[in-house]
Amino acid sequence: MLVIPWKQLPIENLTMVTEFLLLGFSDLQEMQFVLFAVILCLYLLILSGNITIITTVRLEHSLHTPMYFFLAVLSFSETFYTFTILPKMLLNLLSVLRTISFISCATQMFFFLGFAINNSLLLGLMGYDRFTAICYPLRYPVLMSWGICKLMAATCAVTGFVISLVSIFLVFSLPFCNSNRINHYFCDVAPVIHLACGDFSINEMIIFIFGVVVLIVPLTLICISYGFIVRTILKIPSTEGKKKAFSTCASHLTVVVVHYGCASFVYLRPSSKYTFSKDRLVTVTYTVITPLLNPLVYSLRNKDVQMAIRKVINWRGLSPKNI
Repeated sequence: MLVIPWKQLPIENLTMVTEFLLLGFSDLQEMQFVLFAVILCLYLLILSGNITIITTVRLEHSLHTPMYFFLAVLSFSETFYTFTILPKMLLNLLSVLRTISFISCATQMFFFLGFAINNSLLLGLMGYDRFTAICYPLRYPVLMSWGICKLMAATCAVTGFVISLVSIFLVFSLPFCNSNRINHYFCDVAPVIHLACGDFSINEMIIFIFGVVVLIVPLTLICISYGFIVRTILKIPSTEGKKKAFSTCASHLTVVVVHYGCASFVYLRPSSKYTFSKDRLVTVTYTVITPLLNPLVYSLRNKDVQMAIRKVINWRGLSPKNI
């Protein structure tokens, strides 16, 4: 079979793409309304959970520590992360025409990648915070001062959106002609770049390297940090002290395992091996379940957050006794 590079094709034989068609869950037509109801409920839980975390950390003085500062920033980031995907996804579940313009697709991918990378880097920072708190408690106020915390959070955001901007350029600088059917429910990198005409292997390789940097590097640092944390905790003489130290890390570790596990499975492989039908469950996990996991894990497992939520509710006069 003779393959002609797109640059050698006559212009009149090319139909340049101006909009994309999101196939989404079109193979589950009979379950569209059920999926809409389930995802809508999960989305409302994500919004309410993250808003609760942000509000509680903001209002409760006892949570004004680096650990909960990063938690609030992560909740804020995940709120907008889901906002870039789920509203359009819900709308498409009720629509016959599931189109998205070329510019809207690029915009959605830009914000999705920016917030996703930011979340990954923030989880790495939270691991470093636990490392300094447990291994260097006397130097903790200096190592994690408010100025340093704000600078690190800002660096995560800037890094995330700079990498996202470069990735968007690598994807959408390619020519898109003829096929416009995205086998996904949002504009993700792999299904979009796979529609490009011509050779996109170099672009894909650079994006893959970005994926390694923003996933493997923070995860490696987290693993090293927890290696030192475990060694320090085992030196604590009292059982109660060990239990308390481990409990402060359990919530973070739970979110880390799910987040990096799902993201690595999808992004740390070539797009040629991407199949929506096989990867759909994993994709839904990192776009719907993972953002829900963060507020649930920290509110259900963390006693400090539970007590702070109760104090905020009582302070606002929302206690059942006052209603």
